[in-house]
Order: sequence, then structure tokens, then C-alpha cells
Amino acid sequence: MTRPMTRDERGGASVLAVGLIGLLLLLGTALAAVTGLVVAHRQAQSAADLAALGAATALATGQDGCTRGADVAAANGARLLGCAVQGRAVLVRVQVDGPWWRGSGGDPTAQARAGPE
Repeated sequence: MTRPMTRDERGGASVLAVGLIGLLLLLGTALAAVTGLVVAHRQAQSAADLAALGAATALATGQDGCTRGADVAAANGARLLGCAVQGRAVLVRVQVDGPWWRGSGGDPTAQARAGPE
């Protein structure tokens, strides 16, 4: 007489739990990467806005607008990449250090324009 074959399923829940934990870790890492990039872009845009306002204010008072824009950008954690005076308005472009991970596209940049025109 032969014994009926039975399948032992002990440990099946552990495999499922490990798989779900791995999935949650992957999603958490992806969310952290996207959040870091969004925060860095917002920082770049804020620095660009403030640098443009500072440059336009300096230009209106007879000072060098681009020098003032570079100072304001640096005070906000950004580097001034470009500055163009267009009449009484100023156009600036800044860059901040973004989060680094494999395959990232580079540091976020932003531009802003300020002036009476």
C-alpha cells in the first residue's frame, strides 16, 4: 500500500512576506528619488526668482545687476549660469546640486526674469 502524496506548504508565507518587503523597499527608494529631484527643482526655481529680483533691483539703483544676482543665487545655494540684461529687465539662469543616483540626468536648472517691463 502506498501513502498518498501531500504537499508541505510550510514557509510559503515567508516567501510572500520577503517578496512584499522587497517591493515596498523598491517603491520607497523610487519615491525618495523623485521627491529629492522635485525638492531640488523647487530650490532652483526659488533661487532663480530671488536672483532675478535682486539683479533687477540692483540694476534699477544703478549697480551691476548680474553681480548682485550671482550673490543672491549663492546665498540660496545655487550657481549663476547666465545673466542677461534686457533693457531694464534681467534674465538669470541658475543651477543647484541635485540628488545623485545612478542614471540621474544632472543637476536641476531654472531661469527667471524680473524687471519693470
